[in-house]
Amino acid sequence: MTETTHPETGASATLETPPATAALVLEDGAVFWGRGIGAARRTVGEICFNTSLTGYQEILTDPSYAGQIITFTFPHIGNVGANPEDIETVSPAALGCVLRADITDPSNFRAVSHFDGWLKAHDLPGVCGVDTRRLTRRIRDGGAPRGVLVHNPDGVFDVTALAQEARGWPGLEGMDLAKQVSCTQTYSWDETVWTLADGYGRQTAPKRRVVAVDYGAKRNILRCLAAAGCAVTVVPATATAEDVMRHQPDGVFLSNGPGDPAATGVYAAPMVRSLLEAGMPIFGICLGHQILALALGAETEKMPLGHRGGNHPVKDLATGKVEITSQNHGFVVRDDSLPANVELSHVSLFDGSLEGVRVTDRPAFSVQYHPEASPGPQDSHYLFERFVAMIDAEKAAA
Repeated sequence: MTETTHPETGASATLETPPATAALVLEDGAVFWGRGIGAARRTVGEICFNTSLTGYQEILTDPSYAGQIITFTFPHIGNVGANPEDIETVSPAALGCVLRADITDPSNFRAVSHFDGWLKAHDLPGVCGVDTRRLTRRIRDGGAPRGVLVHNPDGVFDVTALAQEARGWPGLEGMDLAKQVSCTQTYSWDETVWTLADGYGRQTAPKRRVVAVDYGAKRNILRCLAAAGCAVTVVPATATAEDVMRHQPDGVFLSNGPGDPAATGVYAAPMVRSLLEAGMPIFGICLGHQILALALGAETEKMPLGHRGGNHPVKDLATGKVEITSQNHGFVVRDDSLPANVELSHVSLFDGSLEGVRVTDRPAFSVQYHPEASPGPQDSHYLFERFVAMIDAEKAAA
């Protein structure tokens, strides 16, 4: 029996830990008991939630989730199983997952393994049987807390020590995680997007050379660039402007990634600033969008409540069209910090936050969301065409 205090009402209650084999313990001592799934171990990080109805494998392998434990608000996770194609990087960056129901048995022709087996194979712990509505409300109202997720088949948990461990975790502010998830060596990419008939294709006749700076790049972003007619060279997050220009690119892409953009920007923003001064066409998304903004002189800040899910409406101010977008970010560019030569191009219809910028005197633009994802399903794919059109215009004018 364990005595715990309800974090919202302050009322005390006695909870029975067995038959619990897993627990999520938050920094304020709140405990969410459940059944363990995946690897039998513990992990500590920021607790966030994602509202997507599917794509759990892609979400857990998105490098932008480094340092985070993901709560899925959709209750039925596992119904499409797992396969080696639906991953965004080889090693998952997320720390674990929290589910409402038991993992659903797979029922999809592309399934290769059960989702629980996939979690075990990647050493990812999880907990199911949690009241995810209650947890989501806590995150919504109070922000993303620090917490410890423990899967212990013996059912033994030292809640006091776990809460103390959660409080001792430093949090994402000031943390540069891009170096941890970035590639360490330069490589080429020619794989294109997936189709039902043929799977992934290959770009054999590229018309443009693009360097993608890897702050935690998702594979499908690289596929979209290749599908748009680009020969893609991927370089590490720490690459200098000289490293980038050595590949003689027609344009530079700044990828998504995890952590505090101001921390990554210490070395990334000066590099991007050099590319801007050279007139290089630039397209950034997510962390890359924030790095571009920092290079231009804008500022970023931690959001009270981040955007994570596949149902976020964003308005393109140039066309008036509304896109249903996929998002994953806890930091945002401050719109009141934009310099005179940078205009707001996209805005969130959920909270009015900045979702994109365009540089008026340089060939550069960026968006906060993920145009390579398909919640709309293809509402935002035009941005890759906009990027290559900008490259072609600059080449024609040279």
